[in-house]
Amino acid sequence: MQVERVVLRQINLPLVSPFRTSLGIEYEKPALLVQVTTSSGDGWGESVSGFDASYSSEYIEGTHDVMQRHLIPRLLAAPSVTASAVAPLLAPVKGHRMAKAALEMAVMDAELRSYGMSFATSLGAVTDRVPSGVSVGIMNSVPELLAAVSGYLDQGYRRIKLKIEPGWDIAPVRAVRERFGDDVVLQVDANAAYTAADARHLARLDDFGLLLIEQPLDEEDMRGHAALCRDLRTPICLDESIVSARSAADAIAWGACHIVNIKPGRVGGYLEARRIHDVCAASGVPVWCGGMLETGLGRAGNAALAALPNFTLTGDVSASDRYFATDITEPFVLRDGHLDVPGGPGLGVVPIPDLLDEVTTSMQELVRPR
Repeated sequence: MQVERVVLRQINLPLVSPFRTSLGIEYEKPALLVQVTTSSGDGWGESVSGFDASYSSEYIEGTHDVMQRHLIPRLLAAPSVTASAVAPLLAPVKGHRMAKAALEMAVMDAELRSYGMSFATSLGAVTDRVPSGVSVGIMNSVPELLAAVSGYLDQGYRRIKLKIEPGWDIAPVRAVRERFGDDVVLQVDANAAYTAADARHLARLDDFGLLLIEQPLDEEDMRGHAALCRDLRTPICLDESIVSARSAADAIAWGACHIVNIKPGRVGGYLEARRIHDVCAASGVPVWCGGMLETGLGRAGNAALAALPNFTLTGDVSASDRYFATDITEPFVLRDGHLDVPGGPGLGVVPIPDLLDEVTTSMQELVRPR
């Protein structure tokens, strides 16, 4: 199929409550959406790049720029495009995985809709619903944290993830474990807030029976993560360090992780995410699907990915109302601790026009040269 037109639409969704991590506080979710019109129909994609470069070198203005100047012209000039051809076609442009992932997602959505096939079926899903976990940000006080965790458990979430940073780690984890008991599946996420010098301090978390510690050190510190894997009883999970199937294979070979968090937007798209899943499965390393406050578009794709067989740990594919009072698609609703995997063609969801228009802040259209 040919790509005839690409519309870039920037939106801004207010969060139901501020979300604080070791990297800062978010009050709203900016997102860059991609709508492609092809000779076979339309498709939607979503970039996960953030407002600034605190989480990643990619940020929303940079994503928009590289798309319009370098990536989209390649799609529009190509005589034929399929989802599997997007990555090779865009490979001459170095980096910018989040931008490439959004374009691949939109092309994949359009292609699968033309076949009448869902993302889940295309990726190799083995279930029609996935267990749902929730990520709990850094709070102003331990009582506030306990109230938040209690609310999420009452809603039925199957796993609790606590964001941590130096000064907010041992005490809140101990409080949650003591208040809610050992039966609660509990893990922590540092977003690379620690250094190798903190190893002895991080070892204190071993006392709380955590499922894992996610990305405690800098994303490039494979040696430090390998040392933590040897020194701590709690399994180490890599997130930001994993940007491709190759990096996952290297991390496993170096003994730098026990578990991998796969975020499709971070690794260049759903097809690369599936390759990471396969690499980890071949090595006996379990994976789970992370989240980046996606709208219903990204949430649909993530639910489909999380339905693959090696996603044996509960991921961050939460209900829409965890973050947004109103999503741009039909909301994802928690039922018995699970989310349904969309079964319709492509992503199985589309933006609701009126809701989308309300949160749109800018639009740009690029068309195929004639």
